[in-house]
Amino acid sequence: MSKAIKGFTVWLTGLSGAGKTTLARLLEKELSKKAFQVEVLDGDEVRRHVSKGLGFSRKDREENIRRIGFLCQLLCRHGVVVIVAAISPYRNLREEIRAQSYGRLIEVYVKCPIEVLIAQDEKGLYERALAGELKLFTGVSDPYEPPMCPEVVLYTDKETPGESLYKLVERLKELGYID
Repeated sequence: MSKAIKGFTVWLTGLSGAGKTTLARLLEKELSKKAFQVEVLDGDEVRRHVSKGLGFSRKDREENIRRIGFLCQLLCRHGVVVIVAAISPYRNLREEIRAQSYGRLIEVYVKCPIEVLIAQDEKGLYERALAGELKLFTGVSDPYEPPMCPEVVLYTDKETPGESLYKLVERLKELGYID
């Protein structure tokens, strides 16, 4: 078993389509190989199962993120590495979650320019948001506040998923979270 810190959260934040879920799943596989207990909390899945009934107002988004933060606390307390893949658009709320994490949260900004996301929008969400069909869409009609001091910034428009994963794993090693 690893001598590294057990029970921590890797919080991937960024716009829709930036690659958060892809990177979360890649990191999950990597950490599982190192004998960590790992759980991925994908924003879309949590919304479907834990936050069903919440809308996309600021109040509802904040409640959804607070619920994810609470789940992280519970899982980390039992030695689980939690990987969160959620837009989590509001900086003050991410800082609130960080403050409740007992210093065991690594914020990862999955950065991709909105122009790139619009161009590669397979689900058509940005197109619908730009046409006014989707209200309160983060980055278009609702704000996204980038992190001020994330531990890691991944440039998914310039890096392959493998390169981003390598960069993230190396940073986790530097910070002493993994061997």
